[in-house]
Amino acid sequence: MNQSVVVYTFALVFLFFVLARVRVRLQLSRAKHRSLRGHSKWSRRMARLVPFFSYDDNVFFVSDGAPPNIGQQRRLALATLEKAIKTRCAKTLTQSELLEKSVADVQFTSQYRVPFPYRTMLPQSFRLGSIADETKGSKIKDLDGNWRYDLSGSYGVNVFGYDFYKECMAQGIALTQQLGPVLGTYHPLITENVQMIKDISGLDEVSFHMSGTEAVMQAVRLARYHTGKSHLVRFCGAYHGWWDGVQPGVGNTRVTNDVYTLADESEHSLAVLATRKDIACVLINPLQAFHPNNDAPSDTALIASERSTGFNKEHYSRWLARIRKICSERNIVLIFDEVFTGFRLSYRGAQGFYGIQADMVTYGKTLGGGLPIGVVAGTHSLMKRYKAAQPANVSLARGTFNSHPYVMGAMNVFLKRIQTAEIQTQYQQSEALWNKRVAHFNQRLADEQLPLKVTNIHSILSLAYTLPSRYNWMLQFYLKNHGIELSWTGTGRLIMSFSFSDEDFNEVVECFVSAAQQMQQDAWWWQSPQLSNKAIKRQFLSDLLTAKFPSIAGLLPRPLVAYQGAQSASSKLNEANNLSKAG
Repeated sequence: MNQSVVVYTFALVFLFFVLARVRVRLQLSRAKHRSLRGHSKWSRRMARLVPFFSYDDNVFFVSDGAPPNIGQQRRLALATLEKAIKTRCAKTLTQSELLEKSVADVQFTSQYRVPFPYRTMLPQSFRLGSIADETKGSKIKDLDGNWRYDLSGSYGVNVFGYDFYKECMAQGIALTQQLGPVLGTYHPLITENVQMIKDISGLDEVSFHMSGTEAVMQAVRLARYHTGKSHLVRFCGAYHGWWDGVQPGVGNTRVTNDVYTLADESEHSLAVLATRKDIACVLINPLQAFHPNNDAPSDTALIASERSTGFNKEHYSRWLARIRKICSERNIVLIFDEVFTGFRLSYRGAQGFYGIQADMVTYGKTLGGGLPIGVVAGTHSLMKRYKAAQPANVSLARGTFNSHPYVMGAMNVFLKRIQTAEIQTQYQQSEALWNKRVAHFNQRLADEQLPLKVTNIHSILSLAYTLPSRYNWMLQFYLKNHGIELSWTGTGRLIMSFSFSDEDFNEVVECFVSAAQQMQQDAWWWQSPQLSNKAIKRQFLSDLLTAKFPSIAGLLPRPLVAYQGAQSASSKLNEANNLSKAG
């Protein structure tokens, strides 16, 4: 009898334990976003299954079901645009082609400017990157003397305009050139820099690194060290640098088991934060408010016209306040990754913009005054690298170039300049100014009946497409030909500096209007009753499965079939695949 009681008791305890584990696991599953982006391991597995296929000459121009005459019109338009770019940018393209053969980064970006099925047929001159030898104000000049308005923003570095940073760099080097590249020994300017960063961040201590990625690595390491907990939380779609410890999905070849990727703006995610005991820190990329639970918008992902961006400051501020409260209650370190947003959204970055004080903040990009830098700011308790009672228990992080004298000089000039009355006034007015400019931009697009809409968070803009299309990615090349410089990701993220005057901005708008009108005239936005975003996605999936499993081609739905002529789409895809493999 007693033995039976013991067995039953053990069974009940075991059952209770199992149910508790299941409940915790279900809670975590519910907090993940439904997309593959929210399931990092599955996204990696699925990425390896996606086959490469290429649309050949017969399909490339009519993959949306357009009739032959529209395809021919597009073919001629592409040839005309290619000729114009090759003529206007001959020196730049030649130099860029030489780089592509030797620089892995250029090889990567040249392959990922458009959705991959169009890659092979895209003219080489469209795929090559830009090379520049001069900047002025809001413009950049290539090797052929073409000046374009720069909307690449140097990936976030260029907040105040090129002239501003050239002055910071020149003055900073002048302040420190007598020391040269002495490393390990600090230049005295570092004392002023540290104090100014402490005042801006509202935190106690600072450490210097060489990039934003390194700064994030150190912040996460210190959070784990001081909390004694294992996991970090990042939100679906958020980018925190190329370190695999914060990039557990596609792009990372190492299996990462100490990261929770949760859905942004989800009650289930708050429940996970409020109950789990293994969370050391929460990483916030404040720019994610622009496209919650989605990756940064890029033209390489423009399969259809479903790009979605939008910003609600009040809503996101309340969300961050709730996270802040839970982190304080649960001994979770709240880290603001301000590598991109710091010194752009406000003088105090996202902390000032949203009214939230973080436990740690990472900075990069613009803080170096035009030179490379990464910075971590945190409380005294979180920044300490050792345990006083355990001398061998340390959290080591160094870096030979972490306080290079020239960087400290340019940083010093930058931090002092942004405290001037002129810049402080600019900060106070900039949010309303950029909202007003974007409203004007959208009005011009509406007036011209163009299928485009602009959204923004402050001075960061994104272009949405309002008609179903498989060719939205073509706009980036028309824009280049009309005087607009974009980053390799295209129209998804337009990063504008504060140096743009109203006159500059209006000229940019007219460049966009002219480019879009030309693209419209060239029939890339041709429409039919069958053409919908759903049909486009079904057609793409059908093409993908045909490439993966040719034997099932005849069983798959093909909603956009006008381009099927003498031979089936499946045989064309197979021929294209064979050609691409042979090449």
